[in-house]
Amino acid sequence: VQLQASGGGLVQPGGSLRLSCAASGPNLDYLAIAWFRQAPGKEREGVSCIFAYDGTTYYGDSVKGRFTISRDNAKKTVYLQMNNLKPEDTGEYYCAADKRPLYGTSCLSRYGKDYWGKGTQVTVSS
Repeated sequence: VQLQASGGGLVQPGGSLRLSCAASGPNLDYLAIAWFRQAPGKEREGVSCIFAYDGTTYYGDSVKGRFTISRDNAKKTVYLQMNNLKPEDTGEYYCAADKRPLYGTSCLSRYGKDYWGKGTQVTVSS
């Protein structure tokens, strides 16, 4: 499985961006795909995850109510709609996938992920 994140950029506080994570490979229907972000000098943080099979979603506390994760199984793509962006949302955003995911917030853990894509930079600044 290969993952490719895109859609990052520079945006003012309060603005919006939509990130995309395109997946390729066999047996994608039972993956859980998660978004992570990492700011300089900080640990990689789980932002949101979605189960491809039934669309179950989870969010980190810092983004609840502002970010929305969704998937298009036909396009093999997961989206992260980010609204009301704040400077503290700045970082490199990565998508990652579990082959045998378990329901629950463990999908937001950076440990045990089977696949990682390269990141896309999001900068929130005036």
